[in-house]
Amino acid sequence: MATRADEPADPDRPRARWPSTGAVLLWVVGLTALILVLGLLTGTGVRLIGLVVFLPAFAAAFTTVRQTVFTACWSAAVMALSLVYRPAPNRSDDIVALTLTVVFGVLSVLGCRYRIRHESEMLRLRSTATAMQRSILRPLPLLTDQVLMDGVYEPLQEDKLVGGDIYDLAASPYGTRVLIGDVQGKGLPAIGTAFAVIGAFREAAYREPTLSGLVDALEEAVVRHNAIAAEADEPERFVTALVLCIDDSPTVRAISCGHPRPYLVGPGATVSVLLDEADLPLGLGSLAPAPRTVGRFDFPFGTTLLLCTDGLTETRAPDGTFFPLEKRLAEEAGLPPTRLARFLHADSRAFSAGHQQDDIAVLALCRAPASDRSPAV
Repeated sequence: MATRADEPADPDRPRARWPSTGAVLLWVVGLTALILVLGLLTGTGVRLIGLVVFLPAFAAAFTTVRQTVFTACWSAAVMALSLVYRPAPNRSDDIVALTLTVVFGVLSVLGCRYRIRHESEMLRLRSTATAMQRSILRPLPLLTDQVLMDGVYEPLQEDKLVGGDIYDLAASPYGTRVLIGDVQGKGLPAIGTAFAVIGAFREAAYREPTLSGLVDALEEAVVRHNAIAAEADEPERFVTALVLCIDDSPTVRAISCGHPRPYLVGPGATVSVLLDEADLPLGLGSLAPAPRTVGRFDFPFGTTLLLCTDGLTETRAPDGTFFPLEKRLAEEAGLPPTRLARFLHADSRAFSAGHQQDDIAVLALCRAPASDRSPAV
């Protein structure tokens, strides 16, 4: 497949892909030859040769404008030669057949131009979405002095690059702050809330000395965003989130805002970390009877801390069975963090027979070796 020569060589930018001129020439000549051979074998050449009228329409569906113009001219030439070689009993029939061939060719060229213009607009939108994704979600892996984070992110809608799941990491003066969350809703409608939470996290992670203060800042960001959304008659959204602080001590501090539990995966053991799941999601904090609490758990070297969204925990097989996450973690506890998240993602896709029900974010964290430590911005 050929690409446009005037496009930049950015490998991450979506590009239009069209058949090469040689492939189009081979396709057009081959179909024409097939029509002629069938016409000669059946003795109905005049009727079958009329099929060449539709060649430009097929070309308009997947080739360039120039290639469609070539196909239209080819069809008109073949039709004209066939009518000269085997004219119809009525001369007016020949005129009508040639006129229809030319008209179909012109309409096909116009249709091809419209299709390419539409595809170009979609490519520009996808390029914008790519830039937006890079602004919201930084590419993995991420590394700080305390932790290495790798994983997989996949939105539900495969034509979208950003979904409802979010994550980030900040190397603050108070330790590495980690965020994973799930915005209510899917695809583009959830992007505004995702921007609000990510922006608040990146600012407050460096400003707030306590984890509670950081989560309060995230709560305020969601409340403010919902207030603005209400003014525009848009639905309010909440965000489940898990916020961690990992420093040089063996203990991790964590606040869960209605988010799925993390897992500690080590040689021969997988432990579900018990946190206060009664804490409400971000945006609903005013309904809580008490302030959110900070949980603590050990995170020793040599273990993997697995974070995920409900897109993984609520994956179902075609018969309705839930994905056995804890069983899979116990079976694959020996996998390195860089492979564990990708294995779980691939395994869940196979478990659901390729039918993804929600956005999926799977993050695997491990203590950063001293030789690899490098602050993340």
